[in-house]
Amino acid sequence: MTELGSRGALRLPRARVVPLSALPSSYTAAVERYLTSAGIAKSSARIYRISLTTWGWMLAGEPAPTGPARRGAKPPVFPVAAIDDPALPEVLAELAAARADAMDADTVNRELSIARKAIGWWQRQGWIEGDPTIGIERRPAPPDRTKALAENQIAALWRLDVGLREKTQWKILYESAARADEVLCLNVEDLYPQDKRGRITAKGGATEWIHWQSGTAQLLPRLISRRTRGPLFLTDRKAPAGTPTLDVCPETGRARLSYRRAEEIFEENTRLLANPLASPEDIKDLDGWTLHRLRHSALTHDAEDGTSTPMLLARSRHASVRSLERYARPGVDSVARHVAERDPAARRRT
Repeated sequence: MTELGSRGALRLPRARVVPLSALPSSYTAAVERYLTSAGIAKSSARIYRISLTTWGWMLAGEPAPTGPARRGAKPPVFPVAAIDDPALPEVLAELAAARADAMDADTVNRELSIARKAIGWWQRQGWIEGDPTIGIERRPAPPDRTKALAENQIAALWRLDVGLREKTQWKILYESAARADEVLCLNVEDLYPQDKRGRITAKGGATEWIHWQSGTAQLLPRLISRRTRGPLFLTDRKAPAGTPTLDVCPETGRARLSYRRAEEIFEENTRLLANPLASPEDIKDLDGWTLHRLRHSALTHDAEDGTSTPMLLARSRHASVRSLERYARPGVDSVARHVAERDPAARRRT
């Protein structure tokens, strides 16, 4: 039935969107349907699930927990149709702004991008009509000021008294120059120990390889033990109910170690290394290193040692030479060697 508009023009009533498939029972179910039906790569599904779980709190009008409060927290249960609540965009904008103030820009922007992809897919299924994130803007990412760790700092890291899991994880990150999330997504069956390499699934679903050295090769057999499949890096506890099958070791029942927890452990253990003049009593007020420093340091040290640009591109798996510029900043040790090699007094002695 037609009706007259404000200027006498005929206006057709808005057509009702017919869902392409059965409406999921909850937001959580909608997330799982998206992850299993939208062509998301297995290597990316875990990161997507974490981000969409975070958005689950905010889409329910609640702030997402952070830090220790996040561990074990249960997201609210609500129907996916609640996303069309006309009051949600304003509430969501405030919650997203508060989270953006507490988190780094890269994390916030990644989470927003993932949420919009999922919302767009749900709209195409006919489950929801609107996008409550439409008024939320991406945060400008600050320039990368990450500095490579000096060689003596890397050596000090290897001397830390930590467990086998951490020793292996940190060693493979440095020796392979791989991204932390890629390494944490490795399964035992992805490893080729005899070739010192492992198979990862990169963005877009392409298969790529990371390579390691003798340090990692010596630790991996002890870490794997008799396991033949499942996540390489595991938590110390049994996986809680509802953990995706891909993230559970079928032989031990333990869960895959999360990026968040791996980062927490590394940061806590490197606080005194990052602040050598501080006392152990002040450790709670200090900041340690991030896992990304290992990748950054490995590539910077390669560049300092004269590794060719094509090889750096292959090692980093960057698409462009411009992306390598951040690793072209010489570190402390490299500058010290440069100055010493050009010392006139040293030249006369030789």
